[in-house]
Amino acid sequence: MLRVGLTGGIGAGKSEVSRLLAGYGAVLVDSDRIAREVVEPGTPGLAAVVAAFGESVLTPEGTLDRPVLGSIVFADQDKLRILNGIVHPLVRARSAELEAAAGPDAIVVHDVPLLTENGLAPLYDLVVVVDAAPQTQLARLTALRGMAEDEARARMAAQATREQRLAVATLVIDNDGPLEALEPQVRAVWGELTIRAKAAAAGD
Repeated sequence: MLRVGLTGGIGAGKSEVSRLLAGYGAVLVDSDRIAREVVEPGTPGLAAVVAAFGESVLTPEGTLDRPVLGSIVFADQDKLRILNGIVHPLVRARSAELEAAAGPDAIVVHDVPLLTENGLAPLYDLVVVVDAAPQTQLARLTALRGMAEDEARARMAAQATREQRLAVATLVIDNDGPLEALEPQVRAVWGELTIRAKAAAAGD
């Protein structure tokens, strides 16, 4: 098994890269998606969040009210640590389950937005960074996601710098250009991952 960490700044195009890699045959473990799953109604995760923060973090339908929870935790680092202490172990456990089910010959791509920020690069056999210039990220966030410029800048500032991400990269995908320039690069990276996976299997 080859364990790959995939990361990139907001607006860099990481989600499109993960979609393409999954299309080539990678087993995708999406941390953001798992983080939502572990706090769905009826889960122990949601029960723990409500116990920590109160019923006000629920919608009338009983689902997690993310904007309300966000307004609580992002204004208070201690409360954010409490939330992370609930969610992160659940995400790690579910990620491990998905990886174990992938099989010994799989190329498992862990889509981890905060890989650099949380110092997770050593956990993977290699790290793929989707790179784009800050001005490109900003343009995409405002034009494609409809964010206000000040909100987009704040979200970018809360993440690792471009230089910090590149410092942990084994392979870099340059997504500063148009979408049609992305697919050939991802295909080439997939070829490299396939070679490395075969080499790792031969060495076992």
